Amino acid sequence: MRVYVPLTLPGLAEAHKTGELGSSGPLAAYAVTPGLREWYVSEDIEELEYAALGRAALASLRLLAADPAAPRRRVVVAVDVPDGAATADPDRALDPAALGEVRVGGPVRLAKAAAVHADADDAEADVTAAAEALPAADAGDDDAQFVVDGAEDHELLWFAPQEVAGLVGSGG
Repeated sequence: MRVYVPLTLPGLAEAHKTGELGSSGPLAAYAVTPGLREWYVSEDIEELEYAALGRAALASLRLLAADPAAPRRRVVVAVDVPDGAATADPDRALDPAALGEVRVGGPVRLAKAAAVHADADDAEADVTAAAEALPAADAGDDDAQFVVDGAEDHELLWFAPQEVAGLVGSGG
């Protein structure tokens, strides 16, 4: 099962240093869950995985909002785990805030990553504004939600796992 782990550049740097994701407990991630399938209404696995990646990118934005010192670039690590390793909370399956959310028990070796996705440098201004607007957007402010949605206009770039050292060296 492919899961998408939201991080920040400092979080990715730490994973690069230790060689694993989730060394401090269960790992929050996003995947194609039954709730995500029902919400997205598609049978195309690539579209569903893209939706899960988008959910992880939003979670990365939340991590940035909580860490003002982190460089303003969303980071998502795509990693394959055994099918039973990722579990969704059945009580939150259709909660819009938890769509695609899973927990992965135990650490996952960063070497098992299929890819790393991160914002380009030119996204930083929009990502900064989105992180600042997130609390107001969560409170129902439509203008703030528009700002948050502006970060989603930036496609995350794809990096091979062996490029992580250069990626974290450029901003982590």
